[in-house]
Amino acid sequence: MFRFLSGFGSYWMLLGRVFAKPEKHSIYYRQTMKELVSLGLRSIGIVTIISFFMGAVITLQTAYNTENPIYPTYLIGLGARDSIILEFSSTIVALILAGKVGSNIASEIGTMRVTEQIDALELMGVNSASYIILPKVVASVLFNPFLTLISIITGITGGWIVGTSAGVITSQDYIYGIQYAFIPYYITYSLIKTVVFAFIITTVSAHQGYNVEGGSLEVGRASTKAVVYSSVTILLFNVILTQMLLS
Repeated sequence: MFRFLSGFGSYWMLLGRVFAKPEKHSIYYRQTMKELVSLGLRSIGIVTIISFFMGAVITLQTAYNTENPIYPTYLIGLGARDSIILEFSSTIVALILAGKVGSNIASEIGTMRVTEQIDALELMGVNSASYIILPKVVASVLFNPFLTLISIITGITGGWIVGTSAGVITSQDYIYGIQYAFIPYYITYSLIKTVVFAFIITTVSAHQGYNVEGGSLEVGRASTKAVVYSSVTILLFNVILTQMLLS
């Protein structure tokens, strides 16, 4: 319990330093642009591939579980649409990014800590927490909603391609299903969750890396902790946000 409270307090103290007033905005702008490429653009590939196949699987599973003739065929498209928008493209993609982006952030900052690069920044009078972590937070919060939109479009498209190719649903019924009783607020709900999850992934992972003590072995452990803690926190906030936004 003491370790949890100590770590929790350390996390909030680090956030206070991260969101301190930047010394030179131009430097932070350049760093943010670099992080947009590193954390955002380089994640498009894995998000697109996973979303396509998950959309296909969701469509096939929905089809095989609604084979009863009393169910209209368009329910396959409707079920796939809601599953992708409400849960997969926000929560599941966030868990995937926690593994890819979170471990990358923790190992990068952890390496800077053990090689004394962070200490060097402090000696030069630079707020190392803000300089290193803030651009990552801003980049993820700005770009992850686009990843979610890409995931939604790719997942629904993958379901349409595989569903029609496998003969479980016609193209007309699938398109009708994804349009039927559509609630635009579901997109907003998904994007809100994505922004919160992006903040969790970057800050929790950065906290693990920033407080590494030791050598390369501890950096590896910090990367593992970053993924585990980020994933658990994402699942916790998924429940909280769902209750708040959909109740």
